[in-house]
Amino acid sequence: MNEIYLSAKAAAEELCEKAKLTAGDIVVVGCSSSEVGGDRIGSHSSMDIAEQVFGGIYEVLKEKGIYLAAQCCEHLNRSLIIESDCPHPGDRVNVVPQPKAGGSFATQAYAHFEKPIAVESIRADAGLDIGGTLIGMHLKPVAVPLRLSIDHIGKAILLAARTRPKFVGGVRAVYDKALL
Repeated sequence: MNEIYLSAKAAAEELCEKAKLTAGDIVVVGCSSSEVGGDRIGSHSSMDIAEQVFGGIYEVLKEKGIYLAAQCCEHLNRSLIIESDCPHPGDRVNVVPQPKAGGSFATQAYAHFEKPIAVESIRADAGLDIGGTLIGMHLKPVAVPLRLSIDHIGKAILLAARTRPKFVGGVRAVYDKALL
């Protein structure tokens, strides 16, 4: 279990560095504890595994003043558990995640946050997808993949992304003007 905690912590550190995150930014994390443990997503939810992953990531983000948005599973429409002071554009929803309805990672977030709330959506600055949880819907456009030195947490594939502002104007605008 300690290896899972250390991998999650290292991934969060590297994400913060490579995405150039600062205090007040938001990181969305989707985590299948089943996948981390080597099983198919949604088949063996584990509060013990989720506690290790959550602990490693949350320790890093909290220390840096970065908000964590814990994505629930599809049974709760991928709603998110956040701290009540986290800025969010989405509507609040009335739900408390459970290991088999929301997922163990979101359940851990709800248990450990000071004032947890659930929201329907968010526009995060970066994210970690642990085990194929599909976090893209909660990232700001434009999402840019990040290759981290760690590509698995436990047995789960780890994908990371940061976001950047949209490009408006620039070369494309000059090209379009030349066509007129």
